[in-house]
Amino acid sequence: MKFRYLLLFPLLIPSVAYAVTADDIAPYVYPANAAKAPSAVTYLADGKNCLALADDNTKIVKYDIKSGKEIEVVLDAANTRDNQVKRIAAYELSPDESKILIYEKSTPVYRRSFKAEYYIYEIRHNVLSPLSTEHRTQQSPIWSPDGRMVAFVSDNNIYLRKLDYNTEVAVTTDGRINEVINGVPDWTYEEEFSTNCSMTWAPDNLTLCYLKYNESNVPLYSFPLYQGTCDPMNQYALYPGAYTYKYPVAGEPNSVVTLHSYDVETRKTKNIELSDSRIEYIPRISYALTPERLIVTTLNRAQNRLEMYLVNPKSTVSKSLYVDEVADGWVDESAWEITRYYPDFFVVSSERSGYNHLYQYSYSGAMMRQITSGDYDVTAYYGYDNVQGAHYFQSTINGAINRTVSRLDAKGKLTTIGEAEGSSSAIFSPDMAFYTMSYSNITTPPVYTLNSSKGGMLRVLEDNSDYLSRYPALPQREFFTMTSDGNTLNGMILKPVDFTPSRKYPVIMSQYSGPGSQEVLNRWRMDWDYYFVSQGYIVISVDGRGTGGRGKAFKDAVYRNLGHYETIDQVNAARYAGNLPYVDGSRIGIYGWSYGGYETLMAASAFDSPYKAAVAVAPVTDWRYYDTVYAERYMLTPRENEDGYNESAPVNHVGSMNCKLLLMHGTADDNVHLMNTLQYVSALQSEGKICDMFLFPNMNHSIYGCNSRSVVYLKMLDFFNNNLK
Repeated sequence: MKFRYLLLFPLLIPSVAYAVTADDIAPYVYPANAAKAPSAVTYLADGKNCLALADDNTKIVKYDIKSGKEIEVVLDAANTRDNQVKRIAAYELSPDESKILIYEKSTPVYRRSFKAEYYIYEIRHNVLSPLSTEHRTQQSPIWSPDGRMVAFVSDNNIYLRKLDYNTEVAVTTDGRINEVINGVPDWTYEEEFSTNCSMTWAPDNLTLCYLKYNESNVPLYSFPLYQGTCDPMNQYALYPGAYTYKYPVAGEPNSVVTLHSYDVETRKTKNIELSDSRIEYIPRISYALTPERLIVTTLNRAQNRLEMYLVNPKSTVSKSLYVDEVADGWVDESAWEITRYYPDFFVVSSERSGYNHLYQYSYSGAMMRQITSGDYDVTAYYGYDNVQGAHYFQSTINGAINRTVSRLDAKGKLTTIGEAEGSSSAIFSPDMAFYTMSYSNITTPPVYTLNSSKGGMLRVLEDNSDYLSRYPALPQREFFTMTSDGNTLNGMILKPVDFTPSRKYPVIMSQYSGPGSQEVLNRWRMDWDYYFVSQGYIVISVDGRGTGGRGKAFKDAVYRNLGHYETIDQVNAARYAGNLPYVDGSRIGIYGWSYGGYETLMAASAFDSPYKAAVAVAPVTDWRYYDTVYAERYMLTPRENEDGYNESAPVNHVGSMNCKLLLMHGTADDNVHLMNTLQYVSALQSEGKICDMFLFPNMNHSIYGCNSRSVVYLKMLDFFNNNLK
């Protein structure tokens, strides 16, 4: 389920001690923000009120939007009829606002997906009943537009709960574990296309369209499970178990994805054929406001050609609506994430001009106009206000390190909403009448305001004015620029509070470096780097080529050649740091996680590397080991780009790894498998080299929970202390 919400009411986070200690930092690193944040709300159709979950998660309360005053308790978990739950983890109001879908507990499937026991609450009768009495847990339930039905997935099949008749109908019956999945994505789609639901309702409630993933030919992947001491799995007390799932590595077969429409009245299913043989992926399906307009977004395997189809699910007739093709690079993920549909047009984003901008198209496929233009990237599109004829979006118009919210009116006048510099973002009500604005910069914790699209700010929701007083001696980040290989790069430095220019400090280079990512941003961020600095280090981050916010050419420089330009830039950044008058150039370390771990290994293996110590957490060590969608987006297949894969693999560069090295990995990492680290260790052994290694039993890619996140950084600090001090 995709919970749609806005932020309005303060959610208090416990105060922390004045001194910045490991115990202070640990709870807030993921997510990395200890400031207060407003709680989530859902706007009601009357345009005056909203719902919000109470702080103790036991009630759903109705509030007046403008004043924030409580009107009534809509759902009290302790006083429902027929069934009760102890707490409400999340909720989804039905479109007709007569019912609420809730769940109490959930079990993760992958990064975004989970299974839960869902309940339906009838507001008028105060009755709480299970979503399904035939299936104990459900995935990704979605309301029909009239609120009279719920489609959900259980055990890889789609079911339809008809609330008027209290019946449950099987939409599909061919779902099988590790063979066929209906209505929810496979691992690769969920991870790389950022989705956990592959179903959509027609606006007239008569058709449910969905994707089917046949993963029969996708190779199996398996990793061991152990008893452990944190949430122990006692069935593995004496012998380890195994988790087995379908995971296509670069060059291997993907799931075969097909499109289908289910007729609610006849209970018949139609197969919808898209004839283009180049189609490999279907990242999104969505109705464009009418039952005859299903928009199907497709990609070829190389992900350099996006095509949107206009499909009539009743007749199954389809036609090409929009094409975006890239000559030497990839189609950015924003191309399917930003798209919005309106009665007479739709809005897409494209990097065709060299920067990511918004374009308006008619449903005939004709471009009506380019909405935004200039030497900046649109990073988010909030929508179109049809009353005022205005588009709202976020961009880098004031520099790559900033995120600015803007309004473009019907006459083409561009207005900044809020602050120009720093990081602003907005969440709008469905009718675009209200929005919550959040703002922060490197010295200002997040400030949240409630605003009217017509009249400006209504009230401050939370300004975190007391936050800095809790940390009277908090170090401050500073921005700088440097040159690498003729390119100007953005950097950020964090110095100790008692910084003394005459001293020579050790430096830790902190980076991620992945395509389209950014570490150097003008936003508030409370993370482990503060702890490192409190221990006498300077921490420096530099965004090299391949990172985002600076146009397509800067980002696509790494195409077919991951790890090459990133490494040149990270090594030059370390050398830049080593030449600062207050830095000891012989005591420079580097660390990173995931792609950052990969780049750590590449940079530390570079010719004449300036690093004395390196820490790689959950690193990719050969792109042949990683999934098809991500690896091939940037590298194509190993057959198409053999030299690129060879050169980009850290396992092939261990001969030049001469600094002290610490590797850390979760044994149950379903994303970057432990195999990556073990293969790297094997390569080191073959060269007669050693490293330190720390494993986290049964932990996934996030290595979170049971003190594990603290252990990651405390082990990292201990390693740097032993090698840089």
